[in-house]
Amino acid sequence: MLEIFTKIADLVTFSLFKLPPKGHLTEAVHFFVEDTTKIFSLLVTIIFVVAIIRSFFPPERTRRFLTNKKVIVAHILAALLGVVTPFCSCSACPLFIGFVEAGIPLGVTFSFLISSPMVNEVALVLLFGLFGWEIAAIYLCTGLLVAIVAGFVIGKLNMERFVADYVWEIRMGQAEIPEMSWEERFQYAKGYVRDILSKIWIYVLGGIAVGALVHGYVPQDFLLKYAGPSNPLAVPIAVLLGVPLYSNAAGVIPIVQALMAKGLPLGTTLAFMMAVTALSFPEMVILSQVLKKELIATFVAIVTMSIMAVGYIFNLLI
Repeated sequence: MLEIFTKIADLVTFSLFKLPPKGHLTEAVHFFVEDTTKIFSLLVTIIFVVAIIRSFFPPERTRRFLTNKKVIVAHILAALLGVVTPFCSCSACPLFIGFVEAGIPLGVTFSFLISSPMVNEVALVLLFGLFGWEIAAIYLCTGLLVAIVAGFVIGKLNMERFVADYVWEIRMGQAEIPEMSWEERFQYAKGYVRDILSKIWIYVLGGIAVGALVHGYVPQDFLLKYAGPSNPLAVPIAVLLGVPLYSNAAGVIPIVQALMAKGLPLGTTLAFMMAVTALSFPEMVILSQVLKKELIATFVAIVTMSIMAVGYIFNLLI
């Protein structure tokens, strides 16, 4: 099925643009066309399906579902909910406020906030389509582990005093979203696809473009020198490079694909991808509206160490 995207790239690259069979530009253009058609086709399909699922889980119901659970069970459920409820970073503040007001422990809330951008269904489907089920499963398991462990540690530190004071004073409404008919769910899903794509398309294209440049022009020796298996600092370098990037999981996957094709180890690649999605600078700016700097610094430190541990472990095992 995925061969159709290769055929489209062949048609555009060789028939439309009439590029030679070999060359840096040819490889970059072919990569860009193939991944653009493939990724956007996958995005439209999976976002529509997830929107249908999401119509059954409005934020109030999600908050209620996480309330009054045993702590470890709540961490696991929160991380799993983060996978199937792909809230964007701009939703972090109201969701955080809602979770705290509902009486959900702070650490459990962080498990959700970490897993939602890091391990969402879009990333898993794209990883499955580009790399196969093994890589997708590895990313799912490690992402959930990072979210659960980091949230659990933050919860044990009892850092509620570092949440902005006004958060505790807010009383959010308890109104439930009315039940939808299937026709209304389909209409919601179509609108959700338009809404999500309108927000992320530029970042996806940017990620694909960077991936195409890496694939076509960056020498393999360059990557192996700075982030290859012989460099003991490859994982922290990958994490540091990922933090300032502004992208979601869908946007960074094309870059990851190009890096792995150049020989970047799996653990280093996972660390880079997790850093981009879970430790992005824009997300920290948003969270600074509800968290004091001490809690943000703790959050960044714990998640960074967890991601680096994942990177080193997989580099040793694979």
